[in-house]
Amino acid sequence: MVLVGHSYGGQVISTAANGHDNVKSLVYVAAFAPEAGESVADLAGKFPGGTLSGALAAPVKLSGGGVDLYIDQAKFHDQFASDVPAEQAALMAAGQRPVTETALTDKSGEPAWKKLPSWFVYGTGDKNIPAAALGFMAERAGSKRTVVVDGASHVVMVSQPQKVAELIEEAAK
Repeated sequence: MVLVGHSYGGQVISTAANGHDNVKSLVYVAAFAPEAGESVADLAGKFPGGTLSGALAAPVKLSGGGVDLYIDQAKFHDQFASDVPAEQAALMAAGQRPVTETALTDKSGEPAWKKLPSWFVYGTGDKNIPAAALGFMAERAGSKRTVVVDGASHVVMVSQPQKVAELIEEAAK
């Protein structure tokens, strides 16, 4: 089994793979790969270039406490999907799933990338996670292969599906 994570989903696969012998590799698609005790917010703020905080809409309070965060629809295309056609980005903006603030601030557990081979793909045009941060995480995790797509946005899997699929297939072998 290959686990693939996008954005904060990288933290999810890093933890979910632990203790599962059937997971053989990890693929990070414009994704965070935190060390134990780090949060995705820690990593996002560690390197210059991220503009997500300025693109967020007003937080939505949740009935059980906490807040949901989402990108202002008017800023979505430029912030999240700049290399996707405007019409497609508008649909993505309208259908986006907010992220809970705790998903960004919770500290990570022991990362599976320390034991499992990992692959990374990201774009130099990612405004959510600075390319320098993505490169740092790929190197720290000992990436088997890192694909950096010139100008690709945070949704590299939408704008460059073939490159992402090829890397996942490589990780599966």
